[in-house]
Amino acid sequence: MTPKGFTCLGKKIGIKEDTPDFALICSAVPAAVAAVFTRSAFCGAPVIVGRELIKNGKAQAFLITSGVSNVATGKEGLANARLEMEALGRELAIEPDLVLPFATGVIGVQLPMEKILPAIAGTKYELGPDQWEETAEAILTTDTRIKLVRRSIGKAVLVGMAKGSGMVEPDMATMLSFWATDADLSHRELQSMLKRVVDRSFNRLSIDTDTSTSDAVAIMANGLAGPVDPVEFEETFTEAAVEVAKQIAADGEGATKLIEVTVAGALDEMQARTMAKSIVGSPLVKTAVHGADANWGRVAMALGKTFDKRLDPASLKISFGKHTVYRDGGPTDFSDETVEKYLNDNDEVTLAVDLGLGNSSVTVWGCDLTEEYIRINAHYRT
Repeated sequence: MTPKGFTCLGKKIGIKEDTPDFALICSAVPAAVAAVFTRSAFCGAPVIVGRELIKNGKAQAFLITSGVSNVATGKEGLANARLEMEALGRELAIEPDLVLPFATGVIGVQLPMEKILPAIAGTKYELGPDQWEETAEAILTTDTRIKLVRRSIGKAVLVGMAKGSGMVEPDMATMLSFWATDADLSHRELQSMLKRVVDRSFNRLSIDTDTSTSDAVAIMANGLAGPVDPVEFEETFTEAAVEVAKQIAADGEGATKLIEVTVAGALDEMQARTMAKSIVGSPLVKTAVHGADANWGRVAMALGKTFDKRLDPASLKISFGKHTVYRDGGPTDFSDETVEKYLNDNDEVTLAVDLGLGNSSVTVWGCDLTEEYIRINAHYRT
């Protein structure tokens, strides 16, 4: 299942030592495009260029390299991003401004243009209509597996992929995520829809509370399948994006468990989201889950450190899976052994809180914190 008029590729060009590191997603015709980018004040050259290009509302290709992020590279980094656009434009016989460049990897290193520019040559013959797995693999960094989804909406097809394993606390988008559809949607319609989808999926994701300098989510819609019901399309897009976000959380650096946190009974969505993100991002909560420790006090701590004066401990309920551990102002008579067995036996762990204040709820996703996370990041550049 692949959207009409799209081709893609993923290959190894030597930016990284032994894994694929160069990807393309191309449309046969100019497509409506939408994107959201990191709000980091230290963003990379691809984000700076992408913010300008997206104003045109049209794109025909995403070019993604992995291994070097092109962040903190100054004027040379911006020039290199433009060189990529011009080279691919010549190769595909399209306008350079229809090429959106993306990069992920080490900060503060210039792109190896001596590898990238020769790799662009000949790509028009390497592109294929169903090489999505190879493309999804080529955008990865410390990920251990690809994140890829396919959906159909009427006659249209939606394909999406993402990379992200560490430095994940999105504040607009996610690490990098790319989507292609043959549905007929305008740039304006697509842009507003993407912002809503991202807010319900990737912005509810946290691995280590560190917001990337390169975060971006982008989608092209070339219209070759004709019109779709926009409500149905957005519902499907949201569901697919949530699935990808959960795939990212489950593959967090060193992770052994996916953690799903739901905060209900909040006065509004903002309160619920703030509380949920505080829990899922807490190193103490994450290590307790990893160690299968029924330490509900760490959840209580995470709620308290939001400094929300509306919080009433007497109204709270805290549960690990189906096991309620705190209610009516104090711990229940739960069995430590039973809760610890739940935490130990399940790769996907649910933590639930009911604030007892209102009717709003939010679910977010994260992962446990392990010794392997420290090892990976202590030696990231060595």
